[in-house]
Amino acid sequence: MAGRRNASKTTRTFEDRLAIEALELKETAEKQPLGSPAREQFLRRARQAETGSQIEEWLESPGLRSPE
Repeated sequence: MAGRRNASKTTRTFEDRLAIEALELKETAEKQPLGSPAREQFLRRARQAETGSQIEEWLESPGLRSPE
C-alpha cells in the first residue's frame, strides 16, 4: 500500500505550530557559535515562521474583505 498517507488529526492550529517551530529554531540558534552560518540560518528560518504566523493571523482576521 505504497503512497497511502497517515490520517492523523492535528490538535494545534497552523499559527500555533509556526510559533512553536520559531521558538525551537531560536533555541537551537542560541546553541550555535555567534556569527556562524548555521546560527544565521536557524534565525532566518525562525523569522520566516514568525512571518508566516503573522500572515495567517491577518488572513483569519474578521476585518479582511474579499477583493471586489
